Amino acid sequence: MRAVLLRLAGFTGLPLLSLVTPFLLLPILSRVAGEGGWSSLVSGQAIGAFGGAVIAWGWTTVGPVEIAQNPSPVYRAEVYRESIRTRLVLSAAVFPAVFALAWLLAAPEHRFDGAAMSLTTAVVGMSPAWFCIGAGKPALLATFDTLPRVAATLAAVPTILVTKQIWLYPVILLVAVGVSLVLFHRIVVPERGKTFTSWDRTVRHLRTQSGPAAISLSGTTYAATPVPIAQAFIPSPVVAGFGSADTIYRFGLFSVMALGNTFQGWTLEPQETSPRKRHAAAIAAHTALGLTGAAFLTALGPLASEILFGSVNKAAQATCVFYGTSFFFISASSPFIRNLLLPRGRQRLILVWTIISAVIGVSMMLWTATAGWIDGVAMSMATSEALLFFGLLLPALRTLRADNHRDPSGVA
Repeated sequence: MRAVLLRLAGFTGLPLLSLVTPFLLLPILSRVAGEGGWSSLVSGQAIGAFGGAVIAWGWTTVGPVEIAQNPSPVYRAEVYRESIRTRLVLSAAVFPAVFALAWLLAAPEHRFDGAAMSLTTAVVGMSPAWFCIGAGKPALLATFDTLPRVAATLAAVPTILVTKQIWLYPVILLVAVGVSLVLFHRIVVPERGKTFTSWDRTVRHLRTQSGPAAISLSGTTYAATPVPIAQAFIPSPVVAGFGSADTIYRFGLFSVMALGNTFQGWTLEPQETSPRKRHAAAIAAHTALGLTGAAFLTALGPLASEILFGSVNKAAQATCVFYGTSFFFISASSPFIRNLLLPRGRQRLILVWTIISAVIGVSMMLWTATAGWIDGVAMSMATSEALLFFGLLLPALRTLRADNHRDPSGVA
């Protein structure tokens, strides 16, 4: 219990610090940008989130499992080196693509701001967080992921207040992240001159890891598309309030990620006692978090958006209800995917249900957006998250029962 509490403090407290810090900046950005500019910024961030998933290429899914189950420093260094190769190759194509798409969808007077903001979320794909999670080292996560982002945000607040130039925030953040990645690489992979010597292996790795990458990309597709789809078909002033709800929701997802980071390595560690209690604790914690987040978004989402982003960018009540529903299902399904199905090699099952839910969700988003029904776009995302949860629920519970029967201790 002491070990999991320490991990909870590290993997939850630190990401929540990076969650709270941007709230110092976002009210400034929303007021400097105005309605059209705010929707362009949110759209750019969502486009970048998809780009970040492409760059990560499944490392956030399978990487923590591989690191947690192989404690050798040499092995871990080679795994991280391989991740750098694949992610740099993909970054060369992804960064220009997300920049161009965000530029195209943004309001004319905010094209560069929206395009620059897309890079702030695309660069998340280069994050070493998955390595720190698998190694069970929250101090590494704090030093090389959380603190650089917090420092960049704090530096951007007075900069934007003085200059009124929104694009300076992405520039400051990208510099901070770049420096931290170089330093992290020197610590984890101290040998020089070996990172870029096996490009053939990099290509093979991109092929072999296409399954986990497809799972991540399919899930990110419908998670990242609501605002860009709404921006493409619905007037920017209408999308502004929708974007506020989407922003609060996505910051809330940091808590889901942090809780998942806490339990993933813990549930997968070799142990003498039954793992069933650890899995049950993870499931209960994620369910409680989902209910709490859904209640907050439903009850306080409109008020919070008005306080944070201004009355012109206030989120509608119905939009917040649907986003709250999405939050519950994505939190509740997280331990099933990360702790039970993926480690047992059920990638194909996850991929099939993720694709089904993504196709249905995105199709509904396009239909409701072209009809001008902004709340329907949020409803579409909630529907896809619910479908994924119920599709994986029974297979995950069967996996949990099977693991318990194989457990030599016989503890229920």
